[in-house]
Amino acid sequence: MSSQAISSTQTRSSVSGVTAGAGSLSALLVPVARLFFTLIFLFAAPNHFAKATIAYAASQGVPFASVLVPISGVLALAGGLSVLLGYRARLGAWLLVLFLVPVTVMLHNFWAVTDPMMHQIQQVMFFKNVAMLGGALLIAHFGAGPYSVDARRNG
Repeated sequence: MSSQAISSTQTRSSVSGVTAGAGSLSALLVPVARLFFTLIFLFAAPNHFAKATIAYAASQGVPFASVLVPISGVLALAGGLSVLLGYRARLGAWLLVLFLVPVTVMLHNFWAVTDPMMHQIQQVMFFKNVAMLGGALLIAHFGAGPYSVDARRNG
């Protein structure tokens, strides 16, 4: 066997051990990561039904805020629970993408803020959401990983 073939085999086995090897320490990190990733969605979702949140969104130019803001709360809650439990996590991640894109662009448009402090705050919030969008896209691609409902159903 050539050294290239051995290297390729070793890479595949070490990658599969990290991503799918239930029982390894690395595999235990996956549900913890899903928890940390989803906490912000799960804690923020109830606020999307509050009159103050809806009024703020309307003041920022969100059309039909009284309908769209609660819908965004449902997306955040459903997507967050789906990813947290690893139940249809890819679909849940897409729900979070559907939530994050309009919220990020409409409510954290730092480029339109003239006050320097608010500009900086909105810029940080914008890039926080972009980072979460990256995480959601990774989950949409790779799925929930080990210790999830999806892994039990498929395994």
